[in-house]
Amino acid sequence: MRELGNKEARSVLGRSLLGGVLMFLYLALLYLSIGLIETGIASALFFTYPIFTSLLSWGFLAIPPTRFRWMVMLVVLVGTFLTIPYTQTTSDSYNGIGVIFGIGSGLAYALYTVNAQKSFEGIHPVPFTWISFATALGLSTLSLFIWQGDNADLNWTPMWVGGFLSAIVTLSGHLMINYGIKLIGATTAATIGATNPSLTAILAWLTIQETINGLQILGIVIVTVGILLLSQEHRISS
Repeated sequence: MRELGNKEARSVLGRSLLGGVLMFLYLALLYLSIGLIETGIASALFFTYPIFTSLLSWGFLAIPPTRFRWMVMLVVLVGTFLTIPYTQTTSDSYNGIGVIFGIGSGLAYALYTVNAQKSFEGIHPVPFTWISFATALGLSTLSLFIWQGDNADLNWTPMWVGGFLSAIVTLSGHLMINYGIKLIGATTAATIGATNPSLTAILAWLTIQETINGLQILGIVIVTVGILLLSQEHRISS
């Protein structure tokens, strides 16, 4: 951390701060998407981020996807299209905005993973994660002053408790995924870490009684199968 104050380490510090900006962006877009459309659908849209990670790794890290990976990407995109809700939960515009936010959160997270892989050439995953979280916390605090909304009827005690527990889980998850990125690369770590959209939908159904129609369930299954195939690419190729 002290070395980041040196002049020659400014680029690494800048990428670490950028990681915090991208972390805040993907979380904010994901939570907004969950607030507008079903949790399982928003999560499935977010978990398409391995596709964006593969493309961004190709563009920024010169790691091109194979033909098999292009095929799997097409399968995942078809599944993603099927997950887009077509029933009116609030209004057409809110459904559309929720879908855009869900996909945008996946893109932002893909940028975060690719930026992390590049950053780990000059910084350890632990300080990178701490700097990213501190930056995201600062942006989250600032956002409360800019976008206050109607908070008069909110029960703040469970929100603070839930937020604290969420922070612990999120920090632990990011530490593990960042170690994974350093060891096996952004694309592989992303695909392995994105194999649970169907489980998310099941948990949403069990815990908060959200309904998902058959076509959307099919889309979630297709997305999950595509990501699982992508994570097994090295075995299929050999």
